[in-house]
Amino acid sequence: MDISSGLAMIWDSALIKIVPFLFVLTVIVFFHELGHFLVGRWCGIKVLAFSVGFGPEIVGFNDSHGTRWKLSAIPLGGYVKFLGDENAASMPDTAAVDAMSPSDRAMAFPAKSVAKRAATVVAGPVANFLLAIVIFAGVAFVNGRSVGDPIISEVRPNTPAAEAGIIAGDRIVALDGNKVTYFNDILEYVLMRADVPIAVEVDRAGTPLNFEVTPRLVTQTDPFGNEMRTPLMGLVASRDSASFRVEELSALQSLQYGVDQTWFFTSHTVSFIGGLFSGSQATDQIGGPIRIAGMSSQVATLGFAALLILAAQLSISIGLLNLMPIPMLDGGHLLFYGFEALRGRPLSERIQEVGFRIGIVLVLSLMIFAVWNDITWLT
Repeated sequence: MDISSGLAMIWDSALIKIVPFLFVLTVIVFFHELGHFLVGRWCGIKVLAFSVGFGPEIVGFNDSHGTRWKLSAIPLGGYVKFLGDENAASMPDTAAVDAMSPSDRAMAFPAKSVAKRAATVVAGPVANFLLAIVIFAGVAFVNGRSVGDPIISEVRPNTPAAEAGIIAGDRIVALDGNKVTYFNDILEYVLMRADVPIAVEVDRAGTPLNFEVTPRLVTQTDPFGNEMRTPLMGLVASRDSASFRVEELSALQSLQYGVDQTWFFTSHTVSFIGGLFSGSQATDQIGGPIRIAGMSSQVATLGFAALLILAAQLSISIGLLNLMPIPMLDGGHLLFYGFEALRGRPLSERIQEVGFRIGIVLVLSLMIFAVWNDITWLT
């Protein structure tokens, strides 16, 4: 192989890994910042800049309202800068606001009411959840929904289901009294209940039976070779054509499906975060940009719809992450506004500055930890 061929292979490999990652991240960041932008403008706040990415500007333009729309060099986030912001993290520039003319001050972010500032801030994460709903609904409307009846074709030996007495041919009717319609209902219910006893109602050839099954955390390898810890009962779905099919959904059904899936992944992510603090979830599951890039390239091989689903799941994660009460993140701003609403006046500039510094340290620490996990994941 000559040098030019080798360089071409390296370039092609880089494109395969980077393009899906940039697509997913750009879509998520754009809609997050668009939420801030639209609600901020609706509240009468002047927007100075809308940037996808950080650092030096690659390309951009000014709109008729004086907003600079730009694509920046570091594609690991983005920001909307409002009039009166000291920096991209929306730390208020009180001195600059005080020096403004009355007309400019009326459009400055720090001069707006607590309600308008809070609405503008929370609009970013809300946009992430709405994006997830639209993606889930759109993919389901176009491709339908793959479903399987909750009929068991196999029970893995030495698993909680086998130990409880469930056998092949059983039909799962309900879990903890909740009706089971599809096999996927079982997977989703179990996913957040590691080491939690579940009351399982079964139909065995017309005879109702009841079992108690406690899912156990098991390390599994996905089709791409990635290891993950997942709670399992040990049930295998029937894949015959009579029980496994694709259902077409109407627009309204697709929208409901989008809402349901967004709620499921939101609650699962919250449960995962809680598990990190309780110790029931391993911290090595936290990934950063390298792992996301790897996952994006892997999922892209399954098709564009699969890549969109990944974008929806990551959009939910980004929305929840930004709602955490850490200064510098949206949740930190909301925390400050909550104190302001209770006190009747903002926290002192000194307290806010210290809070932002603490927030920067926490966010950087999380990023370093995630990148370290990524490096470990690669080796």
